Amino acid sequence: MAFRLGIFGILIAALIGVMVFAYSILNPPRHAAVVATAASPAAAPAPPPTVQILTAAGPLPGGILLQPANIGSTSVVSSSQVPGELQDTSANRSALMGSMLRVQLAAGAPIMDNEVIHPGDHGFLAAVLPPGMTAVTIPVDQLTGTAGLIWPGDKIDLLMTQTLDGAPYAKSMTAAVVLTDVPVVATNATLVRDANAGPGGGSIGSVTLEVTPEQASECIIAENLGKLSLIVHSAQGLAKDGSDPDARPAPPVFTGNVSQVETSLSTVKVISSGGEGEFKF
Repeated sequence: MAFRLGIFGILIAALIGVMVFAYSILNPPRHAAVVATAASPAAAPAPPPTVQILTAAGPLPGGILLQPANIGSTSVVSSSQVPGELQDTSANRSALMGSMLRVQLAAGAPIMDNEVIHPGDHGFLAAVLPPGMTAVTIPVDQLTGTAGLIWPGDKIDLLMTQTLDGAPYAKSMTAAVVLTDVPVVATNATLVRDANAGPGGGSIGSVTLEVTPEQASECIIAENLGKLSLIVHSAQGLAKDGSDPDARPAPPVFTGNVSQVETSLSTVKVISSGGEGEFKF
């Protein structure tokens, strides 16, 4: 009898154990479910670091003098950056201004450091000047209609203002166009100013122009006769080669064309035994 009761107790204990095991399987602890749920999604990998490099803003021919509008930028993975690609920094952009591009570039192509010749580099002028042309550097007193923004590659007119000798009053002057449609090859450092500079900054001290030997002589004479200014050409209406088909020397402008003071003067001729002369009053 006792033996049967022992077996019956063992069976009851086994049944209770099976029920407890089944209950634990069907009802796991809440914290375990939370841990499983939180660990189930795969963590997204961090994006690779990138860097901005300078590129051609559009198709660029070889031999062009780079201006701000020619330079763009794009983002590349840092690990894939090729040696010689220029990072997009204010220093690198400034260094490219007025540099000559050695090769042709497609839009969006990286601008490599070995593909440009910088102003001041050995052989820069020899590379930029066409056969038969010369370079002349002249001081410039002021800029006319440009707000201080003339870049290498622009076409300009050279204007000379001169005080007339023997004028009846101190401000009798004349202005004449010395050269027309002349390319700017290089400028001094003060010309290429920061794009963030305020209005009126970046005045120019000297420019280097691409001219014929005869035009170089005219520039030197004009420099000694009066003050020189630059007038920028509009990019519209130019021929395919970049020249202005309507460019022609302008007639000189005298003080009387501008100031009403001179035009109000009267001239009287005085004749005497000692000779004759003219007086304005």
